[in-house]
Amino acid sequence: MDHFVLAYDIGTTGAKTCLYKIGGSLELIASDLCEYPLYILENGGAEQDVEDWWNAMTVTTRAVMKESGIAAEQIEGMSFCSQMQGLVLVDKEGRPLRRAMSYMDQRGGLQQKRGLKRGIKIAGMNVFRLLVSLYLTGGVSASVKDPLWKYKWVEENEPEIFSRVHKWLDVKEALILRCTDRFVMTDDSANATFIYNTRKGRRHWSRTLCRIFGVKYEHMPEMIGATQSAGVLTESAAGSLGLKAGTPVFGGGGDLTLISLGSGMTEENDTHIYMGTSGWVASVLKNRKVDIDSMIASILGARPGYYNYIGEQETSGKCLEWVRDHLALDSIGIYLEKRDIAEDPETVYNTLYEYLSEVISQVPPGSNGVIFTPWLHGNRAPFEDPHARGIFFNINLNTGKRDMIRAVVEGMIFHNRWLLESIGKHVPIGETVRFAGGGAQSDVTCQILADITGKKIEAVADSKNTGAAGAAILCGLGLGIIDGYEKVKEIIPIRKTFCARNEHREIYDKNYSVFKRLYGTNRKSFAILNGGKK
Repeated sequence: MDHFVLAYDIGTTGAKTCLYKIGGSLELIASDLCEYPLYILENGGAEQDVEDWWNAMTVTTRAVMKESGIAAEQIEGMSFCSQMQGLVLVDKEGRPLRRAMSYMDQRGGLQQKRGLKRGIKIAGMNVFRLLVSLYLTGGVSASVKDPLWKYKWVEENEPEIFSRVHKWLDVKEALILRCTDRFVMTDDSANATFIYNTRKGRRHWSRTLCRIFGVKYEHMPEMIGATQSAGVLTESAAGSLGLKAGTPVFGGGGDLTLISLGSGMTEENDTHIYMGTSGWVASVLKNRKVDIDSMIASILGARPGYYNYIGEQETSGKCLEWVRDHLALDSIGIYLEKRDIAEDPETVYNTLYEYLSEVISQVPPGSNGVIFTPWLHGNRAPFEDPHARGIFFNINLNTGKRDMIRAVVEGMIFHNRWLLESIGKHVPIGETVRFAGGGAQSDVTCQILADITGKKIEAVADSKNTGAAGAAILCGLGLGIIDGYEKVKEIIPIRKTFCARNEHREIYDKNYSVFKRLYGTNRKSFAILNGGKK
């Protein structure tokens, strides 16, 4: 028997609705994407509007249902995959009190300094608060972009808004609220606040950490698991979406959690690399782990009792959007055949990778000595620095745009290797790594990833929709359609496997050694130019 579910992928630049059929496999029936703005502010702010997310959901849901011909009554459940570590503050009626603060928002630097960097320190952090946080949560709010410091920033800078806060939510939780009228949060999103006790058998909001960091305990929502019911669609929400009232809504998960699940990563030490707007390297663990020096920590996974040990890359595929806008569209006429692609983001993404495959394959490995650092909006791991920026290093009179474009791809992947090596210090990583996200669509990118990391790379077949696939799997698990997490890998197909070519190892090792030095030698200069200490 076939079962139909809806999966929503709420990303940084757009929302995608995917209609899946679950039978002997997971099959994408129809999908639609709607973009929305990201507001980058001069003071380091990065914001989005909850109403933009909801409008994108309504438009894409109706489009998918119309395209598929599936009746609303046939939809058995729905769930969410979303960007993580946002801050959505709502009042008692569930209305957002301000625009959502994105995971990219870095205004909380002063609040982080006051809350974590005073007194006796270890690794630059207050020793007492660090140790308590590590014991209770398995991590600490070490990044200026963590939601705790956004919360404290609003408290200090927008006191009138803060006085009306009823609940602190993350991205998907704000949309679950619109669907069900319930204030809930899944435990992976709670874990990413670093005020949630993640010890086995003791998972709850920590009153101790709320008191230490000055968080109002009553602001924290009810906790649910990824496959638990968050409620059912209200009449109002169903009317907006064109669905049936009473349709079950499951908790879902953050993008890391569900891209890991949608890539088939369900067993201990399974490792994947994701290259989307942002990016990461993550391994599945059975126990919490943290590396303060490398800014790598574990967060709860979708599968109960398992964690994802993650090193995050702030801008990954975003670097390729920069290439599109500043190195390609302005002068290389063949790109997109000079078409207006503003209203067709799917075409942008697919054609961009087709273009890259054609262009960078003409440039030798090592980009003729040019090295690029992909820190266009700061970085999180294996070092945390909001002031770090991109560099094209070692340009000469013969350097052309194609060298620079290939260097961007290699720079993104050099950073992946750095993260893999940092994770590998504490976690055994096998010879095979799965690859998901937009980058996994390009054979050239996949081969460069294999060559630079030395790993066998398995490109997930539907690499653009791994997060949505993870959300659909959670629906299947919650409804009892999929018989356990052990079965998940069986229904996730691989598009192609890529093995490292040893003949390119020497040039990549040489460039990689220089790449790692570029941050240390330029750290003080980044700070001077971008608002840090001089």
